[in-house]
Amino acid sequence: MTRYAVGCGKHGVQQSKLLPWRIGLERGHRWSTHLPLGNEISVYNILMKSYRKELWFNLPSRRGFVNITAEVEKALSESGIREGLVLVNAMHITASVFINDDESGLHRDYEQWLEGLAPHEPVSQYWHNRTGEDNADAHLKRQVMGREVVVAVTNGRLDFGPWEQIFYGEFDGRRRKRVLVKIIGE
Repeated sequence: MTRYAVGCGKHGVQQSKLLPWRIGLERGHRWSTHLPLGNEISVYNILMKSYRKELWFNLPSRRGFVNITAEVEKALSESGIREGLVLVNAMHITASVFINDDESGLHRDYEQWLEGLAPHEPVSQYWHNRTGEDNADAHLKRQVMGREVVVAVTNGRLDFGPWEQIFYGEFDGRRRKRVLVKIIGE
């Protein structure tokens, strides 16, 4: 468990990790100081939980999209965190995590649009592929689709808008890759 300090005062709310010499503070113990001009900051020690889980994928095709919302919800349930944030990020440079609607026509539109932006062939069109690789297009597609998403956690649930789901996007499949789920909160 990591301890954090929250300061409140004239300058608003701030948060930072406690320095080792302040670790002795117990929950609710007040520490204060005075800034120039007499602006007082009060700091309260709050216990914040942190949870980490890896999801592994090995898609049989070069490209594909997988709805991972249920796996992220399971990790959230395992964490016991009721209020906080969930970070979900692809831990590989040719894969992506993004939020959108789970509709097959939209997935086909993504595939067609991304292939138009960064076509796989001819592989010789990319400088990266001159190193012996054939996946330069996958790097570009990942850049467009993004590396991670952050979702608010409210009352122990992912706080989504209508139709929002979390997806793993694969652009150079047929090998094992991981997604990190990091949850922080109370």
